[in-house]
Amino acid sequence: MNESTFPGTEHLPTPAQPIAPTVRQASAVPQAATNPAAHGYQPPAQANQPQPNQPQPNQAQPNQAQPNQAQPNSSIPVRPVPPPQRNLTPPDNYAEMPRPTAKLTAEDIAPVNDPHGPRNKIGPTGRPLPDLPDLQPPTRRGPAQVIAMCNQKGGVGKTTTTINLGAAIAETGRKVLLIDFDPQGSASIGLGVQPHDLELSVYNLLMQRDITPDEVIRPTRVENLDLLPANIDLSAAEVQLVQEVAREYTLQRVLDPIIPLYDVILIDCAPSLGLLTVNALTASNGIVVPLECEFFALRGLAMLTDTIGKVQDRLNPKLEIVGILGTMFDGRTTHAREVLDRVVQAFDERVFHTVIRRTVKFPETTVVGEPITTYAPSSQAATQYRDLAKEVLARCPAG
Repeated sequence: MNESTFPGTEHLPTPAQPIAPTVRQASAVPQAATNPAAHGYQPPAQANQPQPNQPQPNQAQPNQAQPNQAQPNSSIPVRPVPPPQRNLTPPDNYAEMPRPTAKLTAEDIAPVNDPHGPRNKIGPTGRPLPDLPDLQPPTRRGPAQVIAMCNQKGGVGKTTTTINLGAAIAETGRKVLLIDFDPQGSASIGLGVQPHDLELSVYNLLMQRDITPDEVIRPTRVENLDLLPANIDLSAAEVQLVQEVAREYTLQRVLDPIIPLYDVILIDCAPSLGLLTVNALTASNGIVVPLECEFFALRGLAMLTDTIGKVQDRLNPKLEIVGILGTMFDGRTTHAREVLDRVVQAFDERVFHTVIRRTVKFPETTVVGEPITTYAPSSQAATQYRDLAKEVLARCPAG
């Protein structure tokens, strides 16, 4: 078989002459087995070793080129290949971030409901905390303020904020409805409802005209707090609604009969900007944007505000951003303070003074299926959501 049998192997070097195997000397082995001459093999001479520069017969020279083998040119210096350079230029919007603010002391931070009053107190956003009065029970029922929790990035605290803000508002005596509009059913699980056990969900309410809201809405263990649950069936609604006429108004049509029965309706949107989210924005009066104090979440705000602008222009002119809520905030890290400073610079007074700090209490509440206001009512996290309820109702009066 010649070299042309395998195309592309012509550049491979020709194998050198085979190297004769050495013979192990052992006293326990018979002489016939250790005698090379008995097998017709002549071992190389051991006594007269050749000099390093003396050629041997049938042995290739070190500097002698073999057939089909290229020899390097020792007269040409070999330049080392430099390592690839890393691009250390930060993104433009990251470079615009200000220097981190000084760490706030305990004397500078006070909850909004501090009995000594929050006047002259600086909050985590670097602004003086407002002096908001305690919420009074409502004097009338409805019509409801419909508020969507929206952010296309997942894991920023939309479901946690929907559950705990709704429970904090319900503590004031206002009737609250939570709409789980995420096929994952996280808000339903967070309130102790198993999505796979549901016979009727928000999907049936959207797609079947003979289903009424009373058949789907169920009470929770929290007084004045009701739930419109969801499960994985809701993912099919986004595909089926494409063929519907006025598909963006489907949720609004479902909510119209029950708006007079509630003071606040909170919609937990899916982490996307698809047709379900557009339905939620079309049916809402306002938007609360939970924003994790992290760079990737900050980048998604531009896309979200662009979608909100399109909905305002084409579908819902009354839609407004109620506020942007900083979540998972850790004031000990420089990055979290930088992101929060950048959001305040960009959106100013639309950023809530209340900031939700990172705590292990929130995962625990999901396991037990109840909000933080009942699981740990005296915790700092519960106080923060009660402060947020005051700010939300000050911007969107209800009841």
